[in-house]
Amino acid sequence: MIDAARLDEIVQEAGRIALGMWPGAGHTLESWDKKPGDPVCAADIAVDTFLKRELGALLPAAGWLSEETADDFTRLGKHLIWLVDPVDGTRDFIRGRTGWAVSVALISGGRPLIGSLAAPARDEFWHAIAGQGAWRNGERLVASSRADFAGARVPTDALPKDDRDLAMVDKPNSIALRAAMVAANEADLLATLRWGWEWDIGAAALIAREAGAATTDAFGRPLAYNKRDPRAFGLLISAPGIHNAAVERLAERAKAIAG
Repeated sequence: MIDAARLDEIVQEAGRIALGMWPGAGHTLESWDKKPGDPVCAADIAVDTFLKRELGALLPAAGWLSEETADDFTRLGKHLIWLVDPVDGTRDFIRGRTGWAVSVALISGGRPLIGSLAAPARDEFWHAIAGQGAWRNGERLVASSRADFAGARVPTDALPKDDRDLAMVDKPNSIALRAAMVAANEADLLATLRWGWEWDIGAAALIAREAGAATTDAFGRPLAYNKRDPRAFGLLISAPGIHNAAVERLAERAKAIAG
């Protein structure tokens, strides 16, 4: 049995490490591109190193999959793995904006068992345990119950012409925080139409699901984790009452992009 209280402490400490390097608090930060358009910074590496050590000590039998660690395929033979994005929303982090979070999920048999997000620049800590609900700063989360697709709140910078019947709300760079907005009834819909990584979504998708949101890929299919290729096409998290309408709205676009 995992010590859930100790896990919360570890994730919150990881958030404090990141906050101690965040330019928004006046700190000088080293950053570079892993490849064009894919930034990374010293905080990503420091938090990744800390989490690998502490989570490994907490649950030595678990495998490891992180954005900032070379993939070790021995994880595929593990029933449990840690799924980590040390700083989700690196662009906001580097620019001194608050839209970033430390994301940690424990995956059991290909499904999230525990998910935690530390967003210290926002004074927020989110967590969920499968079957036990989702919480932010001690307050239980209840997802949006919207039933009408038109007017649904979407965290985005702009809406395509075909989607201008929807409503824009604030968009943090962190996709995990955008997903969590649906869990907190601060948005009704999050949809992406691109290949994304398991570590981006594992914790937040569990938080959203435990708050009552519908969570699938862009085609409406269940999300799966600890795959050899740790990607999925698109993420669709919404109020349950508009999920089918969202899948239908995006279907042709998703097919065209995903091939």
